[in-house]
Amino acid sequence: MAEFRISQDEFMCPVCLDLLKDPVTIQCGHSYCKSCIEGSWDQEDQKKVYSCPQCRQTFSPRPALAGNTVLAELVNKLKKTKLAADCDAGAGDVQCDVCTGRKYKAVKSCLMCQESYCQTHFDHHQEIHLRKTHKVIEATGRLQEMICQIHEKHLEMYCITDQQCICELCTKYEHKNHNTVSAAAQRTEKQKQLKETQKTLQQRIQQREKDLQQLRETVESHKVSLE
Repeated sequence: MAEFRISQDEFMCPVCLDLLKDPVTIQCGHSYCKSCIEGSWDQEDQKKVYSCPQCRQTFSPRPALAGNTVLAELVNKLKKTKLAADCDAGAGDVQCDVCTGRKYKAVKSCLMCQESYCQTHFDHHQEIHLRKTHKVIEATGRLQEMICQIHEKHLEMYCITDQQCICELCTKYEHKNHNTVSAAAQRTEKQKQLKETQKTLQQRIQQREKDLQQLRETVESHKVSLE
Protein backbone atom coordinates (compact mmCIF):
# COMPACT_ATOMS: atom_id res chain seq x y z
CA MET A 1 0.00 0.00 0.00
CA ALA A 2 1.38 3.45 -0.94
CA GLU A 3 2.24 5.73 1.94
CA PHE A 4 -0.05 8.77 2.30
CA ARG A 5 1.78 11.87 3.43
CA ILE A 6 0.19 15.12 4.54
CA SER A 7 2.02 18.34 3.71
CA GLN A 8 1.63 21.27 6.07
CA ASP A 9 1.35 23.65 3.10
CA GLU A 10 -1.95 22.05 2.09
CA PHE A 11 -3.53 23.31 5.31
CA MET A 12 -2.20 26.87 5.35
CA CYS A 13 -4.67 29.75 5.35
CA PRO A 14 -4.02 31.95 2.25
CA VAL A 15 -4.78 35.08 4.30
CA CYS A 16 -2.70 34.68 7.50
CA LEU A 17 -0.29 32.08 6.02
CA ASP A 18 -0.57 29.93 9.15
CA LEU A 19 -2.26 26.60 9.86
CA LEU A 20 -6.03 26.88 9.55
CA LYS A 21 -7.89 27.81 12.73
CA ASP A 22 -11.65 27.02 12.85
CA PRO A 23 -11.50 26.21 9.10
CA VAL A 24 -14.42 27.07 6.86
CA THR A 25 -14.86 26.29 3.17
CA ILE A 26 -16.73 28.82 1.03
CA GLN A 27 -18.82 28.16 -2.10
CA CYS A 28 -15.91 28.22 -4.56
CA GLY A 29 -14.15 25.44 -2.62
CA HIS A 30 -11.34 27.43 -1.01
CA SER A 31 -10.78 27.22 2.73
CA TYR A 32 -9.81 29.86 5.28
CA CYS A 33 -9.63 30.48 9.00
CA LYS A 34 -13.11 31.62 9.99
CA SER A 35 -11.80 34.85 11.50
CA CYS A 36 -9.66 35.58 8.41
CA ILE A 37 -12.45 35.31 5.85
CA GLU A 38 -14.85 37.18 8.13
CA GLY A 39 -12.32 40.01 8.44
CA SER A 40 -11.89 40.08 4.67
CA TRP A 41 -15.63 40.21 4.07
CA ASP A 42 -16.17 42.85 6.74
CA GLN A 43 -14.15 45.19 4.54
CA GLU A 44 -16.52 44.49 1.62
CA ASP A 45 -19.73 45.13 3.57
CA GLN A 46 -20.30 48.51 1.94
CA LYS A 47 -20.28 46.99 -1.56
CA LYS A 48 -22.54 44.13 -0.48
CA VAL A 49 -20.51 41.93 -2.83
CA TYR A 50 -18.13 39.43 -1.22
CA SER A 51 -15.19 37.79 -2.96
CA CYS A 52 -12.81 34.88 -2.49
CA PRO A 53 -9.31 36.24 -1.76
CA GLN A 54 -7.82 33.51 -3.94
CA CYS A 55 -9.93 33.08 -7.08
CA ARG A 56 -11.86 36.38 -6.73
CA GLN A 57 -15.21 34.69 -7.34
CA THR A 58 -17.94 36.95 -5.96
CA PHE A 59 -21.00 36.16 -3.83
CA SER A 60 -24.09 38.13 -2.92
CA PRO A 61 -25.62 38.17 -0.40
CA ARG A 62 -22.92 37.43 2.15
CA PRO A 63 -22.65 33.64 2.50
CA ALA A 64 -23.22 31.98 5.84
CA LEU A 65 -20.12 30.25 7.18
CA ALA A 66 -20.19 26.70 8.54
CA GLY A 67 -17.15 24.99 10.07
CA ASN A 68 -15.47 22.26 8.04
CA THR A 69 -15.22 19.47 10.63
CA VAL A 70 -13.27 17.10 8.36
CA LEU A 71 -10.65 19.75 7.62
CA ALA A 72 -10.48 20.73 11.30
CA GLU A 73 -9.76 17.11 12.23
CA LEU A 74 -6.99 16.83 9.62
CA VAL A 75 -5.38 20.06 10.83
CA ASN A 76 -5.53 18.79 14.41
CA LYS A 77 -3.78 15.55 13.37
CA LEU A 78 -1.14 17.55 11.52
CA LYS A 79 -0.46 19.66 14.61
CA LYS A 80 -0.01 16.51 16.71
CA THR A 81 2.36 15.06 14.10
CA LYS A 82 4.37 18.28 14.14
CA LEU A 83 4.63 18.27 17.92
CA ALA A 84 5.79 14.65 17.82
CA ALA A 85 8.49 15.48 15.27
CA ASP A 86 9.67 18.64 17.02
CA CYS A 87 10.76 19.09 20.62
CA ASP A 88 11.82 22.11 22.62
CA ALA A 89 15.51 22.99 22.48
CA GLY A 90 17.14 22.23 25.81
CA ALA A 91 20.44 23.27 27.33
CA GLY A 92 23.24 22.41 24.92
CA ASP A 93 20.86 21.83 21.98
CA VAL A 94 21.12 23.75 18.73
CA GLN A 95 18.04 25.96 18.31
CA CYS A 96 16.05 26.30 15.09
CA ASP A 97 16.85 29.68 13.50
CA VAL A 98 13.42 29.93 11.86
CA CYS A 99 11.17 29.23 14.86
CA THR A 100 9.66 32.37 16.33
CA GLY A 101 8.76 32.55 20.00
CA ARG A 102 8.99 28.94 21.09
CA LYS A 103 12.30 27.52 19.87
CA TYR A 104 12.46 23.87 18.78
CA LYS A 105 15.57 21.70 18.67
CA ALA A 106 17.38 21.87 15.33
CA VAL A 107 18.00 18.58 13.52
CA LYS A 108 19.85 19.86 10.44
CA SER A 109 22.03 22.82 9.44
CA CYS A 110 22.31 24.17 5.88
CA LEU A 111 25.73 25.51 4.95
CA MET A 112 24.36 27.42 1.97
CA CYS A 113 21.52 29.14 3.84
CA GLN A 114 23.66 29.39 7.00
CA GLU A 115 20.71 28.37 9.15
CA SER A 116 19.73 25.47 11.42
CA TYR A 117 16.25 23.91 11.26
CA CYS A 118 13.86 21.88 13.39
CA GLN A 119 12.22 18.94 11.59
CA THR A 120 9.20 20.95 10.41
CA HIS A 121 11.22 23.85 9.02
CA PHE A 122 13.79 21.44 7.54
CA ASP A 123 11.00 19.68 5.61
CA HIS A 124 9.88 23.09 4.34
CA HIS A 125 13.48 23.94 3.39
CA GLN A 126 13.77 20.73 1.37
CA GLU A 127 10.51 21.45 -0.47
CA ILE A 128 11.66 24.96 -1.40
CA HIS A 129 15.08 23.80 -2.65
CA LEU A 130 13.85 20.57 -4.22
CA ARG A 131 15.52 21.31 -7.58
CA LYS A 132 18.73 22.74 -6.13
CA THR A 133 20.53 20.51 -3.66
CA HIS A 134 21.92 22.40 -0.67
CA LYS A 135 24.80 21.20 1.49
CA VAL A 136 23.08 19.93 4.66
CA ILE A 137 24.79 18.52 7.75
CA GLU A 138 23.72 17.41 11.21
CA ALA A 139 22.69 20.37 13.36
CA THR A 140 25.73 22.18 14.68
CA GLY A 141 26.27 25.18 16.90
CA ARG A 142 29.56 25.78 15.06
CA LEU A 143 27.90 26.76 11.79
CA GLN A 144 29.65 30.14 11.56
CA GLU A 145 33.01 28.41 11.96
CA MET A 146 32.29 26.50 8.75
CA ILE A 147 31.62 29.66 6.74
CA CYS A 148 34.26 31.90 5.16
CA GLN A 149 34.23 35.22 7.02
CA ILE A 150 35.36 37.05 3.86
CA HIS A 151 33.04 35.63 1.21
CA GLU A 152 30.35 34.00 3.38
CA LYS A 153 30.72 30.72 1.52
CA HIS A 154 31.10 27.14 2.76
CA LEU A 155 34.71 26.26 3.68
CA GLU A 156 34.88 23.37 1.23
CA MET A 157 38.53 23.75 0.21
CA TYR A 158 41.82 23.40 2.08
CA CYS A 159 44.97 25.43 1.42
CA ILE A 160 47.99 23.20 2.01
CA THR A 161 50.30 26.19 1.56
CA ASP A 162 48.74 28.14 4.44
CA GLN A 163 47.38 25.10 6.34
CA GLN A 164 43.81 26.39 6.62
CA CYS A 165 40.29 25.78 5.34
CA ILE A 166 39.09 28.20 2.68
CA CYS A 167 36.11 28.66 0.35
CA GLU A 168 36.08 28.30 -3.43
CA LEU A 169 36.31 32.07 -3.97
CA CYS A 170 39.44 32.17 -1.78
CA THR A 171 41.21 29.94 -4.32
CA LYS A 172 40.63 32.63 -6.97
CA TYR A 173 41.71 35.59 -4.89
CA GLU A 174 43.44 35.46 -1.47
CA HIS A 175 44.93 31.98 -2.07
CA LYS A 176 45.44 32.16 -5.82
CA ASN A 177 48.26 29.87 -7.10
CA HIS A 178 48.45 28.14 -3.69
CA ASN A 179 48.45 24.38 -3.35
CA THR A 180 44.79 23.59 -2.59
CA VAL A 181 42.65 20.46 -2.35
CA SER A 182 39.04 19.81 -1.38
CA ALA A 183 38.35 19.81 2.36
CA ALA A 184 36.91 16.30 1.99
CA ALA A 185 40.13 15.03 0.37
CA GLN A 186 42.24 16.66 3.07
CA ARG A 187 40.01 15.17 5.77
CA THR A 188 40.43 11.71 4.23
CA GLU A 189 44.21 12.16 4.11
CA LYS A 190 44.32 13.35 7.74
CA GLN A 191 42.22 10.39 8.83
CA LYS A 192 44.58 8.07 6.98
CA GLN A 193 47.58 9.65 8.70
CA LEU A 194 45.84 9.43 12.06
CA LYS A 195 45.17 5.72 11.57
CA GLU A 196 48.82 5.15 10.67
CA THR A 197 49.92 7.07 13.77
CA GLN A 198 47.53 5.08 15.97
CA LYS A 199 48.79 1.85 14.45
CA THR A 200 52.42 2.81 15.14
CA LEU A 201 51.63 3.82 18.72
CA GLN A 202 49.72 0.59 19.30
CA GLN A 203 52.70 -1.44 18.05
CA ARG A 204 55.01 0.47 20.39
CA ILE A 205 52.68 -0.13 23.34
CA GLN A 206 52.51 -3.86 22.54
CA GLN A 207 56.31 -4.03 22.28
CA ARG A 208 56.71 -2.20 25.62
CA GLU A 209 54.26 -4.62 27.24
CA LYS A 210 56.19 -7.55 25.76
CA ASP A 211 59.50 -6.16 27.03
CA LEU A 212 57.98 -5.55 30.46
CA GLN A 213 56.67 -9.11 30.61
CA GLN A 214 60.08 -10.49 29.68
CA LEU A 215 61.68 -8.35 32.39
CA ARG A 216 59.21 -9.68 34.96
CA GLU A 217 59.97 -13.27 33.92
CA THR A 218 63.72 -12.59 34.17
CA VAL A 219 63.29 -11.14 37.68
CA GLU A 220 61.19 -14.10 38.78
CA SER A 221 63.71 -16.52 37.33
CA HIS A 222 66.51 -14.75 39.14
CA LYS A 223 64.61 -14.92 42.44
CA VAL A 224 64.11 -18.65 42.04
CA SER A 225 67.83 -19.20 41.34
CA LEU A 226 68.78 -17.26 44.48
CA GLU A 227 66.47 -19.37 46.63
